[in-house]
Amino acid sequence: MSNTRSAAEISACIRCGTCCEKGGPSFHQEDKGLIENGLILSKYLYTIRKGEMAYDNVKGHLLPSASDIIKIKSQKNALTCLFFNEQKSSCTIYDKRPLECRVLKCWDTREIEKIYAKNRLTRKDLVANITGLWDLIDDHQARCSYEKIHRLLRMLDGDNKNAILKDILAMIHYDTQIRELAVKKGGLDPEIVDFLFGRPIKKTINMYGFKIEKKGDTYRIIAIPTARSL
Repeated sequence: MSNTRSAAEISACIRCGTCCEKGGPSFHQEDKGLIENGLILSKYLYTIRKGEMAYDNVKGHLLPSASDIIKIKSQKNALTCLFFNEQKSSCTIYDKRPLECRVLKCWDTREIEKIYAKNRLTRKDLVANITGLWDLIDDHQARCSYEKIHRLLRMLDGDNKNAILKDILAMIHYDTQIRELAVKKGGLDPEIVDFLFGRPIKKTINMYGFKIEKKGDTYRIIAIPTARSL
């Protein structure tokens, strides 16, 4: 079947892959069994943490996340969902695809809009019963919260700039170290670290108009010379 029809003509999926190329789906409570039963492994997931800036597909712009958003990772150097086979234009987990994939119709978005921001699955739903692990994640969230990052970055133009920079860099150092320790001493698979602790702050801080450079064991924060809104 041709995939060159206009949006007005489409009334069924033509497997063009456009939705899959825009990124993997987010998980909802209805998807909990997919992860708990090992149908979708946690090494294929990452977490957008509460307060982190995330693109809202319904509202069409970046917003601070109201809770965890657990998502399927993208393919290397692309936004495309990890499980999309571009050569065959097909989903490799079609029979166990998450709720958002099941309700999405690109020609009629009303159903996905109804469930999009509701009943999102969180890390606590999945790992709270694992002794010691949830306490570590919860402590990391408290010490490295995006609400705190946002507040500190807004204060950088004030009189206490050096102290604020020190606090931000200490947070980034802790965020980096906890990931390394979880792998080296905790024996965790390095591929699940972005699911457990979210994406590294040294990367996500770019969304706020800053970048991190490392020289030896020392980090430094540099403003990106573009307009930013905090």
